[in-house]
Amino acid sequence: MIKSPRRRLGRIGVGVLLLALSAVALFLSGEDWNWARGPIGHFASARLHRSVAISGKLRVHLWSLNPTATIEQLTLGNPSWASVGQTAQVDRMVVQVRLLALMRGRLILSRLDLIRPVFDLHRDISGRSTWNFSNPEGKAAPFKMPAISRFVIESGRMKLIDDQRKLSIEATLEATESRGKSAPGFQLSGAGALNGKGFGLKIRGGPLLSVDPERPYPFSADIQSGATRVLAQGLVLKPFNLGGLSVDLTADGPDLEQLYDLTGVSFPNTPPYRLMAHLRRDGHVYRLDQLHGRVGDSDLAGAITVDGRGARPLLTADLITQKLDFDDLAALFGGAPSTRPGETVSPEERAIARALKADVRLLPDATLKVDRIRALDADIQYQAITVHDAVLPLTSARVHVRLDHGLLTADALRFGLPKGDISGRVRLDARGAVPITNVDLSVSNARLEQIIPIRAGNQPLRGSLRARIKLRGQGTSVHRAAANADGEVLVVVPNGEIRSAFAELLGIDLTRGLGLLLAGDEGVTPIRCAMVDFKASKGLLRADHLVFDTGPVLVDGHGTLDLAREWVDLQLQGHPKSLRLVRLKAPITIKGKILGPPKVSINTGSVLRQAGLAAVLSTAITPLGGLLPFLDAGFAKDAPCGALVAQPNRYRAPG
Repeated sequence: MIKSPRRRLGRIGVGVLLLALSAVALFLSGEDWNWARGPIGHFASARLHRSVAISGKLRVHLWSLNPTATIEQLTLGNPSWASVGQTAQVDRMVVQVRLLALMRGRLILSRLDLIRPVFDLHRDISGRSTWNFSNPEGKAAPFKMPAISRFVIESGRMKLIDDQRKLSIEATLEATESRGKSAPGFQLSGAGALNGKGFGLKIRGGPLLSVDPERPYPFSADIQSGATRVLAQGLVLKPFNLGGLSVDLTADGPDLEQLYDLTGVSFPNTPPYRLMAHLRRDGHVYRLDQLHGRVGDSDLAGAITVDGRGARPLLTADLITQKLDFDDLAALFGGAPSTRPGETVSPEERAIARALKADVRLLPDATLKVDRIRALDADIQYQAITVHDAVLPLTSARVHVRLDHGLLTADALRFGLPKGDISGRVRLDARGAVPITNVDLSVSNARLEQIIPIRAGNQPLRGSLRARIKLRGQGTSVHRAAANADGEVLVVVPNGEIRSAFAELLGIDLTRGLGLLLAGDEGVTPIRCAMVDFKASKGLLRADHLVFDTGPVLVDGHGTLDLAREWVDLQLQGHPKSLRLVRLKAPITIKGKILGPPKVSINTGSVLRQAGLAAVLSTAITPLGGLLPFLDAGFAKDAPCGALVAQPNRYRAPG
């Protein structure tokens, strides 16, 4: 069969092309490649947005299924925004590529040797980093290298300065191995400082002599910053793409807030902690699953996700505590947990507790770090199944916290009581120059005998309790916000009962009150209504009307609660509703620090005047006339509390 001229010419053309390519490959394999150093440097400089130069020899071996290039004196410069210097310098680099994989569109390095590499890395305060090669002005992508089958690092050094984290570290890198000998694998060991504290880093990886690009690469890490330590044991899912990790983590330290320097994510102040979790990284998204451990004397479990793809990281969490030690929450507001024996507390928190105790203060004055609040968004669900060691008899807790552009809202806030609950919301607006805090809480369906328990003898006070707290304050700490607070605090006892002896003593009826106590009488009388209504202005809560209306005695009064000084100053006056023979007509004063034992006293001036008048009458009339100043006809009437109690909106839960 005679072949067509077209087919014959096609075969000749293909043969000539293959012969030409073979000739070019044979020529290039023996060619001096140093002429290509300039063009290669220009091409790489344009792709990496910085200068790239080869000042040493360049040798290339193309005629192989694994083409190899040897580069000497490779220099990688800094981006234009950085100071004069080099990002990396390598004395000698050997790169070997799998040709068949490359022809299928996949870059796999059969070999990568870095001999005496020096890395000088820097991140400025705005977040720009010299290792960001993709977008110089944008967020750096996770560090990623092609798949490497054999990776050698000999006598490597690294220096890192991170202005954002206040981190400086100098480290050595080593990954030299030989077949048939022990293979310690990759090693990075460094020391330096992180935010003024000693910093140490040790990373070990699996053998690099024969890495399988299709199998995860194992590694471990030990990171220490001051008293904080993080241990990691995990896998790089696709060597060597650090954007995909699966790691088991253990972290312990004196305060979760100190993890900000390591992670760049804001955590609240806490007592000492020890937490374990499984971390999965997918690009800029980090997921902490199987989180469990202890914070202070409270357990904690749940899951946390940090999504760093946006302008600000978004932290979402679903957390649960089976048994909450309530004083552990004090650290959230700059205070300190209990320092009693057996409590978990850091040295720094002990110092805070000593300072608060020395000043007899309840409200801490630690400055809120508003820059961190503005740098993070969050959506957190938290629940405590049981609560113990609280000032009030709390049984449970629940809250939903949202943080958006510096506005923090704690909604659906609820603390359970044996009967009733405390509910409401707290809002912290840190978008302005000075944070503004709004607190709106209510106490509903609670019981006096549970809020004010008397442990010795029978309970002298019983009844229902309702309250509403609405305060708005401006300040960079809890104390400063309270010292500038405006609003209202209303407490109402719509019904109840009190031991008759105590009711009489509130009216300073000495004969009847002391007589009932000495006789051991445990009879009760109703509480018709009790109410105190504080109006707050610039941190001073003033009560112009304080009423405690019982069956035999009506007590009214007034006073102030100074949040800046944390000082109480109240004055009570009892009025009997029927004839009393011996009654001191003097107000009872209650003064002192909120945390300190209050000083309860009787106005001595009024008593002396009453006694002086009695002495005059006993002399001028008869000895019995001296009793007249101590008589009280008992004209007091029931207080009109019904109108107030009938306004449930004043103490109803907000929203």
